[in-house]
Order: sequence, then structure tokens, then C-alpha cells
Amino acid sequence: MALDQYQDEEEEGMSFLDHLEALRWHLLRSISAILVLSVAAFVAKSFVFGVVILGPSKVDFVTYRWLCNVSDYLGIPALCIDELPFTIQSRQMTGQFTMHMTSSFVVGFIAAFPFVFWEIWRFISPGLYDQERRAARGAVFFVSLLFFMGAAFGYYILSPLSINFLSNYQLDPSILNEFDITSYISTLTMLVLASAIMFQLPVVVYFLAMSGLVTSGMLKAYRRHAIVVILVLSAIITPPDVISQVLIAMPILVLYEAGIQIAKRLEKKRALKRAEEEIDDAL
Repeated sequence: MALDQYQDEEEEGMSFLDHLEALRWHLLRSISAILVLSVAAFVAKSFVFGVVILGPSKVDFVTYRWLCNVSDYLGIPALCIDELPFTIQSRQMTGQFTMHMTSSFVVGFIAAFPFVFWEIWRFISPGLYDQERRAARGAVFFVSLLFFMGAAFGYYILSPLSINFLSNYQLDPSILNEFDITSYISTLTMLVLASAIMFQLPVVVYFLAMSGLVTSGMLKAYRRHAIVVILVLSAIITPPDVISQVLIAMPILVLYEAGIQIAKRLEKKRALKRAEEEIDDAL
């Protein structure tokens, strides 16, 4: 049974203060989960920093090795990334400790996301109608799946290619690229979390289509406008290079097209149900 099908609270007869009390406990459990996993990430400093966070800054990162293998197979040396001409420094006395705490919290939030969303869903779902609750069955699983898919895309694809581009970009050979640890981790976090959030587009389209606020025809009609909006958002949430913007815009466009198909499928189900009801009324 899916996690979101569990309901520990009785919705009927609850006052406003009862709802606030329920919300408080959901938030406390969510924050506790984040803090526990953040502490675990803080303690596992050598793995979290040496392997995960600093991974895209090293030439032996899995993405760079894969590109070099593709380069050897296709005979295109330019694809192989075997040098990252930059160093990471900490120019503030509290820089490393601050980034240690901040990055541990981000890792804890990402790891705890399914549980956090489950707690939020447990608070929201009792207020839905039975039909809406059935239609949203499996929401926790699909939202978490898309979140981790987006985070993986941001970490393994978008981040290393962006870091490679920015580390090799020079206005003049005399200017060395020496990045502060704060700048590096902020950029990596922004790319990963932005990708994870942007990958929620099919879920947003599903609920909007289910509520009748959007239709497949509307999504098709505004496809060109959506492309412009996606490109603008990609430019805002990514570093100032065209490669990163295109890399994050492409999967979002694919997800937008998937949203159109989702809306079309819901419309077919709604039309089929309406036809069945008309037949039953006629009989």
C-alpha cells in the first residue's frame, strides 16, 4: 500500500485549532527528519564533501569519465574533459564551517524529501473529496520520483558541464579561476534543487488538468509562450552560459509535452465517464 494512503487523523469534526495542532505535528516530524539526516550528513563529512559535493570538481567524476569513453568511441577528442583549470578556496575564516552546515542541511532535505512530502500530503489529503483522493493516488511516489530524477539530472549532467564551462572561461590568460567554496557550493545547490523543482511540471499539469483549470488544447495553443518562459526561467536559475540554459530547458520542454499527453488522457477519461452517465440516464 502506498504511503499516501495512510491516514492517521480523523478529519470530520476538527476545529480550526485542531487543524493548527495537526499541522504543527506534521511540520515537527518533517523538520525532525531533515535535522536527523542533516546531522548524519554532517558527521559523514569525508563522504559528503569528498565524494558527493566536490565530485563534479574532479576530473575522475563519473560524468567526465563517461564523456571520455564516448570521445574515444566516436573519435572526437573535444568531448573528453580531462582538465578542470580552477582551484577552490575559502577566503573567510568561517567559510568552511558555514558551508559544512549549509550543505549538510541541503543534503538532509533532499534525502528526507519523500517523508516531508508524505507528511504534507497526510495533512492535505483528508480535505479532498473521495474522487480527488482516488485520482491523486500515488502522488507521494510520483512526486518523489520526479524530484530525485531532477536532482540526478542536475547533479550528473547539468552541474559538471556547467562547472567545466565556467572553469574554462577566461577573459584573459592572466586571470586565474580561483573559486570561493561558498560560490561553488551555492552554484551546485542551485543547479540540483532547480532541476528537482522544474521536474515537477507533469505533476503540476496533472492537478491543474484534473481541476479543469487547463486543457490539452490550451497547453498546445500556448506552447510557444511556454518555450519562451522555460528559456527565461532556465536563464535565471542557471549560471550565465548558454549550455546550461539549453541543458535544463530541453528536459523541461519534454516534460511539458508529457503534460499535454497527461491532460489529453484525463480529458478522454472525463468524456468517457460523461458518456457512460448519459447512457445510464437514458436507460
